Amino acid sequence: MKNLQETKGSMGCLTPSATLAITAAAKALKAQGVDVCSMSAGEPDFDTPEVIKQAAIQALQEGKTGYTPASGIPELKKAIAEKFQKDNGIKTTPAQIIIAPGAKYSVFTAVAALCGPGDEVIIPAPFWLSYTEMVKAAGATPVIVQTTAENNYEILPEELEAAVNENTRLMILTTPSNPTGAVYRKATLEKIAEIAVKNNFMVLADEIYEKLVYDADKPHISIASLNDEINALTITVNGFSKAYAMTGWRLGYLSAPLWLAKKINAFQSHSTSNPTTFAQYGGLKALEAADEAVEEMRQAFSVRRDLIHGLINDIDGISCIRPQGAFYILCDISSFGLSAADFCKRLLEEKKVAAIPCEAFSAPGNIRLSYACSEANIREAINRIKDFCASL
Repeated sequence: MKNLQETKGSMGCLTPSATLAITAAAKALKAQGVDVCSMSAGEPDFDTPEVIKQAAIQALQEGKTGYTPASGIPELKKAIAEKFQKDNGIKTTPAQIIIAPGAKYSVFTAVAALCGPGDEVIIPAPFWLSYTEMVKAAGATPVIVQTTAENNYEILPEELEAAVNENTRLMILTTPSNPTGAVYRKATLEKIAEIAVKNNFMVLADEIYEKLVYDADKPHISIASLNDEINALTITVNGFSKAYAMTGWRLGYLSAPLWLAKKINAFQSHSTSNPTTFAQYGGLKALEAADEAVEEMRQAFSVRRDLIHGLINDIDGISCIRPQGAFYILCDISSFGLSAADFCKRLLEEKKVAAIPCEAFSAPGNIRLSYACSEANIREAINRIKDFCASL
């Protein structure tokens, strides 16, 4: 008799998210009354701006609770297309916009609609751990290219070229980066664009942290804005979770070449139907009237970035680069002779600090700390980490 538990489903053998697991463990300890300093979650500690919440409430009160087109309401698609053109310099149209239940799902639908068995997807490392699982779920093969702190964790053009072959279908590019906080320089983006155009492969640009950049000499630049040739090969993913403190709303979006947008729309229509209707009206108001709130949050994150970087630099045995964007700092703890997983396990058990081990991010010997939390939490957590490191 066949064993039904031996699944052959392409999506039945994926590894659970380590970040969500550790965040859940920290929350469980807190629920028990344990004094936990959580530095694990990729979630702003700010509330969603009131103007956004009121727009969603109004939509509910007006009965906007039915189905919408699978790709989203026309008003929001139009506003997103205008945002791409105005903020990012990306030429696009509402027909090329697909709104989804979260930017994570936007990445997944793009990969699933584009890639399959025999295709290769280049992913610079360290990377957000879900990318490889999404690629494997689509039946494609992840091709990991390591980057270094010495080069700001940017992929070297010659290493990208060496990874390209006739099976290369896609490259995933994340700037600002999770987990490194690095922001790609324009010169590097231009080289990547040149290689993609020459070799005819697509680029998926995950720009979910685009509004969270902190240095005037390291602005966010969208690769699709560089020229028409690379724009025709780029899928740009973004969303509302990080910049607008709307993580639980599950609202993301992408712009893709029209031929691919149609495929993504078809896939989404059979998997989730439309993103939540009243959440879309909140997203529309976010684009229209939340710039001031976003800037206040960005400034707060900038202060926290400087605080945590300075404090970590005082800990013997840990090294890190100064992040330029997002709200993470990647810390090399390899000098202590522990794996990142063991380091984080003991840190949580002994000092009640939740951090993310980065083996799954293809960064063994490193941990990720999130500074999307209060300055008081940062100071206390780093003091505990310093004591823990001294004990080693």
